[in-house]
Amino acid sequence: MGLISSAKETKNTNRGMGFLLVFFPDHNDVVSPSSSSSPATLFRSKPSRLLLSKAQSTISICILLLFLTLFLFTLSTFEPSSVVSPGSHRRFLLTRTVSVAKPRRYALQGMGTLFLRGTKSMHGLIVAHIASHTTSEDLRLFMRLLHRSGVTSRSDVVLLFNSPSSATRFTNLIEEENDSFLKLVDVHRNANSSTQNDSVLGFNLSRFMKKESMKDISEPIWGKKSHRVNDSALNETESTELTHGSVVGFDATELDPENSLSGFIDHVPMSLRRWACYPMLLGRVRRNFKHVMLVDAKTSLFVGDPLTRIRNRSPESVLFFSKHSNNKGSDINPAVLIGGAKGVRRLSSAMHTEIVRATMQQQHKRKSLVSESVVLGQLVGNVHMTKGFEVIGPSESIAEASSVAELRTRNSAASSIKSHDIIQRGNSNHLHIIAIIMKRICSSELDFSVYSYC
Repeated sequence: MGLISSAKETKNTNRGMGFLLVFFPDHNDVVSPSSSSSPATLFRSKPSRLLLSKAQSTISICILLLFLTLFLFTLSTFEPSSVVSPGSHRRFLLTRTVSVAKPRRYALQGMGTLFLRGTKSMHGLIVAHIASHTTSEDLRLFMRLLHRSGVTSRSDVVLLFNSPSSATRFTNLIEEENDSFLKLVDVHRNANSSTQNDSVLGFNLSRFMKKESMKDISEPIWGKKSHRVNDSALNETESTELTHGSVVGFDATELDPENSLSGFIDHVPMSLRRWACYPMLLGRVRRNFKHVMLVDAKTSLFVGDPLTRIRNRSPESVLFFSKHSNNKGSDINPAVLIGGAKGVRRLSSAMHTEIVRATMQQQHKRKSLVSESVVLGQLVGNVHMTKGFEVIGPSESIAEASSVAELRTRNSAASSIKSHDIIQRGNSNHLHIIAIIMKRICSSELDFSVYSYC
């Protein structure tokens, strides 16, 4: 490397440079200190031009990469108005790939799925568990009668699935029935008031039209809260508007992620695992509901509002039904349980413990499956286990739809079913019963124009 020193300019000005350092690759030739080359000439040398060219190329490449990165980032974050989900970029790309997919609306604290948001908060809660062997026809009839019975005018509905895949499989069906319910309301609103349909299985719009003051209406707990207009004049007015509860769904892996009974039972059925899900669910909504109903969606059919049986009871009370009406010593029917929110929550915790205890007693049978009705009967008969809630019944049984042959005709059905608010399908000919009830529902011209699968 060479070093060129220049001191002549210091005589002309005090700001002259003392030394000028120029670095260049080593060569065999040695630059003479007496060389007459100026600094400008040195910078115009070949090595300097090559170094400057490389620097410019490097800067250009960096700028190009920077602009390319910004462009790609802008494309990845851009969402068209047709995509409502504010979620991650991955969800956005999946939504574009599969146009039929809808963004999931969470029901509560990042869990569950909101199928239908109610118009206000409700005092009643219906928790319907859906077993793995529940068919689409079973759930469709359950949802259709649930709305038509009027029970959703006073209660929210939670559907409890045994797995995420089961929840996905029934999502479209549930949304169809919810949409049909809203269409049914519009059709009956616009219809002539003299038009009547089935007096037993018919739809009564007046159950969902209630005159209430706006200041007394509170937000439902499910889903995101909406922003209401805070107008004092509006809050003082009374209006008759549509009132209905919410429909949400949870799967067992959300409420019982550890599958707490799997250590005692090889294959835990939904009839037993649901008791491990209730404590978390009812614990999170403990301050929001006064009455709770636990029901089997496969076998139970709503004709009226069963929660009217318990509304004047204490919060700790739980109403039980028997399996058979003519046998006083029969097992308790686990398909339908109604009570105060506090009583049902304590019952579910005690039942979870009792299932574990009964299973451990059968360890020598290699984890044989315990009977839900037997365990529930033992629990109700144990005075020490029922201190946390008040036992009512079992003094009656639930009528079976398979025994009601009068479903075929309108007049006789009014006398046999009208006195019931909930019935059950029999195990022998439940498909035949489904066909009969669907035919009765679709016999109305108004309802036929709304429902699919009529």
